[in-house]
Amino acid sequence: MIIGAIIALIVTVALALTRALLGPSVFDRLQAANTIGTCAMMLLALLGFLDDRPEFLDLALTYGLLNVIGVIAVLRFFLQTNPGTAARKDAQP
Repeated sequence: MIIGAIIALIVTVALALTRALLGPSVFDRLQAANTIGTCAMMLLALLGFLDDRPEFLDLALTYGLLNVIGVIAVLRFFLQTNPGTAARKDAQP
């Protein structure tokens, strides 16, 4: 069962990598990178479970937190460098 989950995660990483390479926009590529990071976090947790090493779960959680912080930082950078993509605060509904 766990081997099937690992294979499914590897397939998901391959599909996300394809989206990262072919994505038409920066945000598609960023979402694919976030998906790859999430799958890597789950792979770390599964491999730690298989090897009976609970410290891998700590590494996976730390990697997940860094992944979220990194995505937020990149999104803020792109929204500041290209303010036309963000919704205007003074726009009428």
